[in-house]
Amino acid sequence: METSYDVRLYKTYVYRGARTTTYWVRWKVAGEPFKEPFKQKTLAAGFLSDLTSAARKGEAFVVATGRPVSMHRASRDLSCYDLACSYVDLKWPRAAAMTRKTAAEALTAVIPQLFARTKGKPDDRLIRTALRRWAFNTPARADEDAMPPEIRATLSWVARNTRPAADLLDAEVLRRTLDGLTLKLDGTPGSPVVTSRRRKIFTAMLEHGVEIKALPRNPWNDLKWTPPRASGSGVDRRRVINPMQARSLLEAVKRQGRIGPRMVAYYACLYYAALRPEEGVGIRVPHNLVLPDSDDAWGEFVLEVAEPHAGKAWTDSGTNRDRRQLKQRAIGEVRRVPCPPVLTKILREHIARFGLGPGGRLFVGERNKAELPVLTINRIWRQARADAFTAEVYASPLAETPYDLRHAAISTQLNAGISPTQVAEWAGQSPEILWRNYAKCLAGGEQELRRRMEAGYGARQAVPNLGTYWAQIAVASQ
Repeated sequence: METSYDVRLYKTYVYRGARTTTYWVRWKVAGEPFKEPFKQKTLAAGFLSDLTSAARKGEAFVVATGRPVSMHRASRDLSCYDLACSYVDLKWPRAAAMTRKTAAEALTAVIPQLFARTKGKPDDRLIRTALRRWAFNTPARADEDAMPPEIRATLSWVARNTRPAADLLDAEVLRRTLDGLTLKLDGTPGSPVVTSRRRKIFTAMLEHGVEIKALPRNPWNDLKWTPPRASGSGVDRRRVINPMQARSLLEAVKRQGRIGPRMVAYYACLYYAALRPEEGVGIRVPHNLVLPDSDDAWGEFVLEVAEPHAGKAWTDSGTNRDRRQLKQRAIGEVRRVPCPPVLTKILREHIARFGLGPGGRLFVGERNKAELPVLTINRIWRQARADAFTAEVYASPLAETPYDLRHAAISTQLNAGISPTQVAEWAGQSPEILWRNYAKCLAGGEQELRRRMEAGYGARQAVPNLGTYWAQIAVASQ
């Protein structure tokens, strides 16, 4: 490692662009120029102060990076694996269970791209299990007594053989890592949505490295890398069912053995009220649902919590579901959603037949009275699709998941002429996002649009002969 005491520091250069201002800290080491951008003046001043302090102390600077030896050593001492664990530990206390799980999945894809050596490497599947389930789960990593011996040995190998964090400053290493995040396990290109999520979490890890001085700067700014192009935004119109298909599916749910009739009301809430699945499972009566005394009247949902399924390993309560505020809402903020008469009737029949669970829960399992199991939700839906659809339609994306009922509900409301602003308020989204994602035609709706287009063009009238038409124009002009 070549070092030098020939250090020259310059005044911070301020670049004022059309949209942002950048503060550049400039200096030279052994005649080699270096510069570092900052978005805030105080951050630039702090970084320049660190360089000035090191120079005044007579500290040597590393010629390759331009940093004082102390800053360079800090980045070399921390591995990429240690940096990822540090990032997870920082975010864990305040993160939602699904956010924790998503971060672990993304970092599990990152770290195998950063192995410096492969000698003695454990099985790839074992490495992924050790990283996702133990390394990037703060409580699990801390409980060494519960950690199986093979997991402990695997994580020990990963810790010894992962590149130093400073290697991320190498553009080639960084580019190779990002390219690896775009691929599935079989080497084929992955979903652009998944790639984008992994990249964002990886970038956040790099920013954390800068904060704890494991990295002198975020190397992302030095790299020109184009992520895979995502497909058009919005819901796939092939997934959206029309009202007749929705009724057929709900009838098919009733025929799914002993549990089927218990599940009809849950799926009906997703379709007739456009609730998210995690919002439907958390409904309590009468706290979150106001039902009229008759079947032909309107009711109302008063939603304030959601219970997404993350798994016991990721929640603070040790339950499978994490009890959180509504998506994109503050804690305690409520959302009111109308309950149409057709849904009112279904819910009243459900309560009369199955009653309520502990704490007034509207939906519980047949044996598990604490919650509605996610396995039951998905299994009954698959069986209902197979019952209601032909084999060809079943193989298509049409209503493939229970969430597609929400897509169909919002699309139906928009096609019915309800104001997008009002639909967005009921659905718990901004009008811009709703219009971009859900302004889709229902299944079979394209035929109706074509019929209207034919009527607009007068398709039933005889098509004129264009040659005769232009000949008549020429005669008339003489």
